[in-house]
Amino acid sequence: MFGRLISFGLLAAVLVAVPVRAQQPPEYGLPIDLATAKKVMAAAEAEAKRQSWPVAIAIVDTHGVLVLFQRMDNTQYGSVQVAIEKASTAALFRRETKVFQDLLGEGGSSLRLLKLPAALPLEGGIPILVDGKVIGAIGVSGVKSNEDAEVGFAGLKALAPQ
Repeated sequence: MFGRLISFGLLAAVLVAVPVRAQQPPEYGLPIDLATAKKVMAAAEAEAKRQSWPVAIAIVDTHGVLVLFQRMDNTQYGSVQVAIEKASTAALFRRETKVFQDLLGEGGSSLRLLKLPAALPLEGGIPILVDGKVIGAIGVSGVKSNEDAEVGFAGLKALAPQ
């Protein structure tokens, strides 16, 4: 019980520090459904294929639970868990994982992020928003982190109004 209190205290301290530099995160909506996840996945996969990038792509719901996953041929095995954790981090904290990566780059007191449970500070995890609310997240891993994010953002374009 005491360990949980410490974890929640650390989480609260970090989340208090993060919004100072970023906008208040959006509210949660209903969790992503499979049909929507498939649309996002297809668009993300198409971008990865277009770029010839071997990546793992994970889509999670608002609770960070896996809804859909694909590992393209020749993707390094280590990228499987990284993609899932990027997506989960983006959903649970309602912000891009790049926010955490950038904060860590500042050093100093931001290094406390390294102890934040369930937070992977690597670019490539992006919340999925519908009507301004988080319905899940996409996480991509396998190439450079900024390229992972490109694939993720390409997936989100599938939900843009036509």
